[in-house]
Amino acid sequence: MLPLLPSLAAAVLYAGAAGYQSLRLAQRAVPDKRLLLAAGVLALLAHSVSLFVQLISPSGLHLDFFTASSLIAAAVILLILLALHRMPVENLLLLLFPLGCLTVLFAQFAPSGTAPAIAEEPGILAHILLSILAYGMLTIAVFQALLLLLQDHHLKHKHPSGLIRNFPPLQTMESLLFGFLWAGWGLLSASLVSGWLFLDDLFAQHLVHKTLLSVVAWVVFGLLLWGRHQLGWRGYKAIRWTLAGFCLLMLAYFGSKLVREFILHI
Repeated sequence: MLPLLPSLAAAVLYAGAAGYQSLRLAQRAVPDKRLLLAAGVLALLAHSVSLFVQLISPSGLHLDFFTASSLIAAAVILLILLALHRMPVENLLLLLFPLGCLTVLFAQFAPSGTAPAIAEEPGILAHILLSILAYGMLTIAVFQALLLLLQDHHLKHKHPSGLIRNFPPLQTMESLLFGFLWAGWGLLSASLVSGWLFLDDLFAQHLVHKTLLSVVAWVVFGLLLWGRHQLGWRGYKAIRWTLAGFCLLMLAYFGSKLVREFILHI
């Protein structure tokens, strides 16, 4: 089965949902959460079908740069849709739906990288799953940090837009940020432990940069959470540390993957 039709269906649904949400916020109206959820679920189902076709190969999992990006975006959107009925996170969809649209299109139309197929061994699959969930949760955290930065800026300058008027209180936004950070840091810890247990050599030549940068990112996020608990870090300081840790983590995975697949061709 070709992934073209489900990829296009997912992109159209993501774009339509993002357009509807943007229009309602521009009109200073509250988007219908049930409609966003329905569109998101349909888009995610189409996205999942596309990913299944792209990932599964006779020799194992084909997880190249753009397919990995699409998979992480799908995981992020799934986590937010699951949380939607219990947490005020619908504003994150304004960033996540376009992300889903772009990644599903790139996975479909961009040139494939040279990533080798990954053996479907339980330990390795567990490591991949934990890594995807960790990247996904920390991606949610960084998007939450960006919305928090926007909210703080508008409130300080006393000109809240239609988007800001639909945000939860600043304290709730910060609580959500640190909730995502705690979950992401825990998953990243489990990912590093599973890599140590199930991968042959975490410091092999093709893994050393990923491993070191991931560990540094883990330390950065750990220091941020310690600073929040012990020193009451918040606001711009928390946002800067979140962005720094996220940049390190993205360099660890996507930076090394980009270089290996499209520059070194290994």
